[in-house]
Amino acid sequence: MLETLNNIERDGLAKLGDASDGDALEAWRIAYLGSKGKLRAVMPMLKDIAKEDKPAVGKRLNEVKAVLESAFEARKAGLGSQAASGPALDMTEPGLIESRAIGRRHIITRVREELVDVFARMGFAVAEGPEVEDDEHNFVKLNIPAEHPARDPIDNFYVDAPGSREHPRMLRSQTSTVQIRVMEDAVARGWGPPIKVISPGRVYRPDTVDATHSFMFHQLEGLYIDRDVTMVDLKSTLLHFARAYFGEDAEVRLRPSFFPFTEPSAEFDMKIALQPDAEPAWIELGGCGMVDPNVLTACGIDPEVWTGFAFGFGVERLAMGKYGIPDIRMLFENDVRFLEQV
Repeated sequence: MLETLNNIERDGLAKLGDASDGDALEAWRIAYLGSKGKLRAVMPMLKDIAKEDKPAVGKRLNEVKAVLESAFEARKAGLGSQAASGPALDMTEPGLIESRAIGRRHIITRVREELVDVFARMGFAVAEGPEVEDDEHNFVKLNIPAEHPARDPIDNFYVDAPGSREHPRMLRSQTSTVQIRVMEDAVARGWGPPIKVISPGRVYRPDTVDATHSFMFHQLEGLYIDRDVTMVDLKSTLLHFARAYFGEDAEVRLRPSFFPFTEPSAEFDMKIALQPDAEPAWIELGGCGMVDPNVLTACGIDPEVWTGFAFGFGVERLAMGKYGIPDIRMLFENDVRFLEQV
């Protein structure tokens, strides 16, 4: 050990004399005095030295370190302006951790992935479509007539003025547009039906922002088309989803409703407590029903051969229900205190 220290001192002083500029001087410092340098490398050897020899070895180690540090400073002063300016930065040193906060994906992203995982286990593939749509896919092929109030310009974000072109473009108001595109593609390419897909994504409606509404939110749409599909298949799918996502004690119900693109139609409700100490109440999660024959016909699918169901959920509603979030605005305010909790 003493011989090793003597060699380090001798070689270090010799090579220090060859350092002719600031870069070479810094490289020498890292090689001999850095956190992974030669002096630091011999320290673990101390544990193998006999107890009676440790004082002498420790003393010699300190002497070598002092000699090399002194020689380094002298050489640095001798080089003057050629030496590296400012405090030397040892890139081998570990960084200083100023914050121990760990980043995480946004709650909406996580819920979306959780939903996709649940439906994937039931055999649903994921389909996506454009957020800037035309009214043919957003309304016409979904059996929504021209006079329907859902098509009012005041209730939609149109990119083109309604009437300015055959099918004006708009920010989609529902992910049902993806269903239309999937069915069109299945017919055009000859790969289906059967069709079994979900389509998560953003949608846009000029709603007044409050605790349960926003002008931009997320939906997850589902579509299943095959021979002899019935409402029993729809109800079973939704019940399996609710119990897989919220737990075996999840309470759900279907209420009769009306949508132009499904017949019969229903609202899908679930009992949810949005506050920790509040009593669970029935919350509408989305709509569902059997795909209207007019929709199938518009996409080139024979309704005499194929039947199917469709459903759509608000992802924010599901996130609020599962994680007890009382106000939808909390999801988009970027308050770190909130984001750290969910």
